[in-house]
Order: sequence, then C-alpha cells, then structure tokens
Amino acid sequence: MTDTPNLLIKNVLPIGDGFDGTTSTDIRIQDGLISEISAGLTAYENEEVFDGKGVYISGGWMDMHVHFREPGFEHKETIETGCRSAMFGGFTEVACMPNTKPAIHTRDVVEFIKNKSKEQLVEVHPIGCVTKERAGKSIAEMADMKNGGAVAFSDDGDPVYNSQVMRVALEYSSMLGVPIINHEEDLELSRPGHMHEGAVSTRLGLDGTPSIAEETMIARDVLLAGFTGGHVHVAHISTRKAVDLVRKAKADGIHVTTEVCTHHFDLTDEEVERRNFDTNVKMHPPLRTQDDVDAMIEGLVDGTIEVICTDHAPHSIEEKEVEFIYAPNGITGLDTAWSICVKRLIKPGILPVARVIDMLVSNPRKILNLPVPEIKAGNKANLTLFNTDEEWNYTPDQVRSKSKNSPYIGETLTGRSVAVYNKGRFSRSSLRN
Repeated sequence: MTDTPNLLIKNVLPIGDGFDGTTSTDIRIQDGLISEISAGLTAYENEEVFDGKGVYISGGWMDMHVHFREPGFEHKETIETGCRSAMFGGFTEVACMPNTKPAIHTRDVVEFIKNKSKEQLVEVHPIGCVTKERAGKSIAEMADMKNGGAVAFSDDGDPVYNSQVMRVALEYSSMLGVPIINHEEDLELSRPGHMHEGAVSTRLGLDGTPSIAEETMIARDVLLAGFTGGHVHVAHISTRKAVDLVRKAKADGIHVTTEVCTHHFDLTDEEVERRNFDTNVKMHPPLRTQDDVDAMIEGLVDGTIEVICTDHAPHSIEEKEVEFIYAPNGITGLDTAWSICVKRLIKPGILPVARVIDMLVSNPRKILNLPVPEIKAGNKANLTLFNTDEEWNYTPDQVRSKSKNSPYIGETLTGRSVAVYNKGRFSRSSLRN
C-alpha cells in the first residue's frame, strides 16, 4: 500500500454507474479525486501509472459483515490485519460486528474502532450492540453510538432472543433510520448442534442444528418489523424456507433485507464428512444441504437476497486444531470471496458481473445508509480493480488475515481482485500486473 494521491489507471473496463464493462478507458485520479475519464490519456509528471489492460474496475467493494476481533481478541485478528485481508480481497469498506471484549456497546468503543482504523486504506464502520454487553436484557445506548459512528446494531454471535427487547430495538431503529441486524437462531432448537441436522449429521453421529432454528426466529423478526415499522436485516441466511420467509415478507411490504455468505452458496454439509471433520468447515449457521445452496442462488437471482458478505471470522490455529465438537464456529472469507462469486455465479452464467457487483458495492451501502462510490469525475476515488479469469493458488503464504481458518487454502481459484484505491492510497493484490 502506498500513498498515491495522483494515479493514472490505463485501459480498464468500468462497470456500473452507466458503464457496461465492454469499453476500455483511462481514469485519472488527482489528489484522491477522479478528475478525468477518457481513452488515450497521457500521464502527468507527478502521476504513477497502472496499466489495467483487460481488468474491470468498479466502485470499491463493501463487506457489511466481518469480525475484526479488536478490542479483546487480538490473537485472532486486529483491525490492521483485518484491513490487510480486506484490501487483498478487493474490499475498501467493511462493517465490523460487536462481539469484541469489551463489546461495542458504548460510544467510546465505537470511537476507538474509528480512530484505530483511520490510517487504514479500508474504511471500517462499527456495528454497535443492540443490548448492553450483548447480554440480551436491556437496550444499549443506540442513539449515542450512532452519533459516534455506528452504522447498524446487532448482537451477532447471539440472537436478540427476548421478543420485547427486539420490539423496542426495532422501534428505536425506525427512529434512528438504521437496521437491526439479527443473528437468526432459536437457541433451544439449535443447541448443542455442531453442524446441520440431517442425513450427514446422523451418519456421523454429531448433534445437529435444524433449519427450523433459523426459520422460526426469522418468522418472529419479520412479524415484529411489520408491527413496529422498523428495519430488520437478516444476517447470514442459509436455508430455503428462510429465503421463502424473507421473500414473502418483502411482498407484504415489510422492511426486511438480507445477506448471504459466499460459503453458504458454495459448500454443503457433506464437506464435514468429505474432509474428515475438518474444523475449517464448521461455522454458524452451519453448511446446509445442496437444496439450500440452490435456494441461496435463487434468492440472489430474484433479488430476495440483496447482499453478498463473508462473515469473516478468524480464529487462531490453537483454537481450531481440536476435536470438531470443541472447535469454535467460523471461517475467514475476505481473501476468497470474489473467487467464490466467480465460481458459483459468474462462470456458470447465473448472474452477470454487473449484478454481482451491485451486491458488493451499492446494495450493502444502501442498507447501511452510506454513500455509494461512483466512477464519476469530481467524486472521491473509491475503487476496486478485478478480473474473472486469473487462476491463482490460495496457499498459506497468500493468507492476509492473522488467522488461517479457511476451507479454501490449498485450492486453485479463478478470478481475483487486482488492486484497490481509497483514501488517496493504492494497493495491489495480484502480481499479474
């Protein structure tokens, strides 16, 4: 990463903001702002030049669901290492979940994260707790946290379990104009599940988490959102009936949005057996069935699911190298998210590049009421350069997170981020250029 206020990006294919990704052009950045967009531009003396021949360029990507662990769990990840992973994966903005220690339940913790990340290329937006200490009992100081920079509220890692507390939270969200992001799980139905409850868990002799544990909580939340007029955002959706519930709620005019993690439209519960209890395929919600994977893709195609995210959840080697039932849930995902989108959505012809980019650029920011970066002269340069054809090996030395709990390590992937630009800084991801 370098301070590069003046940069000429040559021969790129803009996509979004009226561009269709078919016509090559040049983009000049001066003092961190896009100053000129035209083919055949000549570099000024004070400009670095980057030749992006054959590379797409869009507004900078955003992941609205990551865990950067700081403060309190810096042995897993820090804001600095999390931002490093985000840059490598093509993301210029992220929203971080509040299951830290202390939890992000007061304005001072929100401001700590904002201050800690201000020197990073990646913009980090804290998500505050719904309840004090994520204990589920009393509402946290939501308005004060919003004034300090919180963009949403969640107790992620755990659901907002008490229905009256969730009702009050949604009423507050309506007044504050921000979403409540809920981890959708009925704990009595789900515990002590270690994977999806089904044929594979039965065969392996593992306690499973049934789909209905997710679906019953979503049903409650969409009803409460309809009752209060609040905005509920369904975190990491993973089952077919869950998508059906959100689809029906949208049709009924309820303010509900949702996201899907890349691993939930790629991998199934059969990976636990195929990989002989590899803890890097243990996450929550768990990997589901092929029918559920198909439903995630259908939801992306018809717009029921607006956002692609990662639920980037780093854990140390010591924490993951234990028996499957004792391992914590979660995998890293920022490094590999785009490659999974290419593999499952773009290469099979299910979605065009432009639709996938909307789910990474404009849709998450609209949900969080953040400015959407545009490729337009006079605008702040917040950009991601990427391709859909480069093959690369995701080896341990490619991992940019502090932790290495990814099921994709060792695989050959296709498509990757090439570089990102934000805050007057330029960072290359791929060695291709």
